[in-house]
Formats: sequence, C-alpha cells, structure tokens
Amino acid sequence: MTATADFRASVVLVGGHESHHGADIRYLQDDLDRTTVSPAGRPLHNTVKRLLASSGEPVVVVPMTFGRDPSFVADVAKTLKWLSAGIEAPAAAVPRVALAPDFGTLDHLTAWLRTAATQVRQSNPEAAVLISAASANPFDDAEVFRIAHLVRTHGAGNEVEVAIDDGRGGPAAVDKLKRLGFNEIVVVPAGFQRSPAGSWDNDADAGVRFYGPIMSERAVTLVVHQRVADALHSLGHGNDGIDAGLMADHGHGYAHSHAFEEHSHEHGHDHGHPHTHDHAQHPSSRDHPDAFTREPEAAVRSHHHDNSLIHTQ
Repeated sequence: MTATADFRASVVLVGGHESHHGADIRYLQDDLDRTTVSPAGRPLHNTVKRLLASSGEPVVVVPMTFGRDPSFVADVAKTLKWLSAGIEAPAAAVPRVALAPDFGTLDHLTAWLRTAATQVRQSNPEAAVLISAASANPFDDAEVFRIAHLVRTHGAGNEVEVAIDDGRGGPAAVDKLKRLGFNEIVVVPAGFQRSPAGSWDNDADAGVRFYGPIMSERAVTLVVHQRVADALHSLGHGNDGIDAGLMADHGHGYAHSHAFEEHSHEHGHDHGHPHTHDHAQHPSSRDHPDAFTREPEAAVRSHHHDNSLIHTQ
C-alpha cells in the first residue's frame, strides 16, 4: 500500500510499549512517504537530528500511542525540547520540529475493542474475548483492566478477560477461561500488534485464536496523515506541540496522586497546577472513534456517531 499524499515534512513515528517500541508499526515506513519509525530515547534523538541536518523542511514526530503510555509521550517531548533548543534560527522563524497529537486516545481504544468484541460475538456467541497487552508498568497495565471492564459492560455480552503478557499472564488467562468452560478464546490486542506474539495466543488445538489487528493498514495510515496535517497546521501558527506533550503524564502515577491526602475528598481546594491542554485525552470531532474502525470507509459515509464513550472533562 502506498501513501495517499506526500507529506510536506519528514515524519517520525515513535513507538512505545504499545507497539513493542516500534516493531509492530515498522511496515508504515513502506506505506508512507518520507516516514521513519523509531523507538523513543537516543534513537529518536539521533533520527530527528539527522533529518534536521539533511534538509530544511520541518520534522513531525507522531507518538504512536492509544493513550495508555503518557510517560512515553512526555519523554518524547523532552527529547524534542532539547533538540529544538539547539536549533539556530531567527526569532521570527517558524519552528522546525513539531510534536503531533497522539495517534489515538483511550476513548478510541475502548471503541475499537468494543467493535472487536461485537465481531467475535457475531461469529461465535459462546466465545470469550481475551484483551492482551505487553507488560509495561503497574499504571499502564491497570488501564487495560479499566478498558476491559468498559468493553465488558458496554459491549456485546461476551466474557472479557485481560492478559498482561509478561511471560506468565497470557497462558494463565487462557487457562482461567478454559476452566470456566469456554471452548473458543479470541485474543484481541490492545495495541498495534498485527500477528500472534507467541504460541499461547494462537493455539488451534487449545481453541485459542488471534483476532488480528484492531485497525486495518488503511485506517492507520489515514489517522497518521491527519495527525501530521494537524501538526503542520499548528506549526504554521507557531505552535510546535512540545509544551503540551511535556504535560502528557501530569496526574499519572503515584507522584501525582492525591488519594491519601487528609482532605482529598474536598473539591474546593486549588492545587496550583496551571491549566494546560491535555495532549491525549480530548479527541476533536474529526477524531471520533467511528472514524477508526477496521473499515474506515463505512465510518466516513456514516453521519450517525456513537458518543457514549466520549466523556467530558
């Protein structure tokens, strides 16, 4: 598959644990023009630095996350902040490095997984859905369980369980569902995984099959194009998106929790945090989950959207 349009920039798709640090999205280098896939950290730094030195065009970095890895987005923003600080340019010049909006949001991921659960239910009403994700950290892993609960509660009526793939979680989850009497278990990835990760998630003899990617290649490329277009539009107005990215993990993890403060139940106090735009959690109307199903063409034709999972914050 080839790109539908040529980017007016060099593009870097940076991957975290949701894409096995870029391994699951490597194919996009062939599908999209002038696009490089990189993990975060030093490889990202070196890639962006090389692209900046090779031409005068802007470099747009897209965090390939479904919203489950906010610390990764903040780390990417830090890398770009350091690189931007080292670029010599007139004060009035348009920035050359941009951090695009995250590929997806938690609301989108929930909607995509609900779609998968519905399709599994249609193919076999007695099958269980096993949502899988690579082990990351306690907070990002816990998000998978929260999303699975929403899929179970607002889904098609399937049994829905979670497998955190840390070498033990996958087989243990399969064994649990087998003991509960399910003869077919469909493993659905909560990430960019496009093929089975090992023997446990696609074992026909055990009644386990891998669902496949939750988005088609075409849908993924369409979203990337939109993210890059949005970033270039903002860049033209002097907004590189980096400062918003630096705040992506604000409120994530123990360090930001107020759960154990003496007066945490009181809602009238001011924490003194500046109000900033959240980099990942507020999808715009063009980012509606229905636009990113396995068959995006059908969603584009539809004017009736399900807003049940778009929460107001």
